[in-house]
Amino acid sequence: QVQLVESGGGLVQAGGSLTLSCGPSANILSFDAMGWYRQAPGKQRELVATITSGGSPNYADSVKGGRFTISRDNTRNTVYLQMNSLKPEDTAVYYCNAMSTWGSRRYDFWGQGTQVTVSS
Repeated sequence: QVQLVESGGGLVQAGGSLTLSCGPSANILSFDAMGWYRQAPGKQRELVATITSGGSPNYADSVKGGRFTISRDNTRNTVYLQMNSLKPEDTAVYYCNAMSTWGSRRYDFWGQGTQVTVSS
């Protein structure tokens, strides 16, 4: 079973920055994509950003415009989420995701989540 270890969450004031890190127990290149999702209280888990094994990023509309940047360092086997200009509505538990496909089937692996709290 693949394990994903997240770090970097915490409490920050609005307008501040945080960087989340995620390191899978397997080789990061063995996954088709890595990503970050978040879940706010009372809401469903939603996509924040993904990055393919080739390095192509994809962002949710809510974080487009340069506030968030997803990146990966294959040599460190780590994916990052740089979050700038944080807003109170960014408060959520952030989950790292690793996704693989095998034929027509998709396999998702999840971290335990890291809390991000943005105070106004």
